Amino acid sequence: MALIGDFLKAVGQMTDRRFLNVLLMALGLTIALLVAITWVAAWSLSLLPDPLFTLPWIGPVSLPLTGAQGLAVGGIILASGFLMFPVAAVFVGMFLDQIADAVETRHYAGAGETRRPGWVEGLLTGLGFAGVVLGANLLALIFYLVLPPLAPFIFIALNGYLLGREYFQLVAVRHIGPEAAEALRRQHWIRVWIAGVLMAIPLSIPVLNLLVPVLAVATITHQYHRLAGRTG
Repeated sequence: MALIGDFLKAVGQMTDRRFLNVLLMALGLTIALLVAITWVAAWSLSLLPDPLFTLPWIGPVSLPLTGAQGLAVGGIILASGFLMFPVAAVFVGMFLDQIADAVETRHYAGAGETRRPGWVEGLLTGLGFAGVVLGANLLALIFYLVLPPLAPFIFIALNGYLLGREYFQLVAVRHIGPEAAEALRRQHWIRVWIAGVLMAIPLSIPVLNLLVPVLAVATITHQYHRLAGRTG
């Protein structure tokens, strides 16, 4: 299957210096942001009075402030497994050109000139994508709760669609512009969705999901050139 070949080419290039640079930058910025969010949450709770609860047969109970802070920090640490991918996607969006350039330099020397969005545009694109991912998954929680046996399949199908759609569009627009990129994606939407599904499978695994944006961009760069009639 051609898509597996695209994926294996992407995996085989993971030791490329440009890949590693983007991965390390995204990892460092993601961890820094999550640490900052945790610190702000704990600091904000320190400004509140000790919370007071009323328990049956016991009466008013005061939860020590450190306990409330601990719950907040623990909650954010648990949530970070869910947040890691959207946050990493923001930062990878800023450096997408570096990944696509590395793939094209090695495999598609005749790809021609590419449109190069600035880092501000990349940041805004990444923020928009992260917002869509978070919003869609929050809405999907209803289905996860109502249909728990199907939750993994819904998660993979939904995020696979979002991953494939977003990254194919971003890679294609570098060469053929927004309208042509959208037309090409629509023409091959099932293949693009399947590529996204392949990337979405490890999304639920913390830390490993940080690799997904880099692998997704590289894999879909190969897919774009193949579907556009180029060979690698």
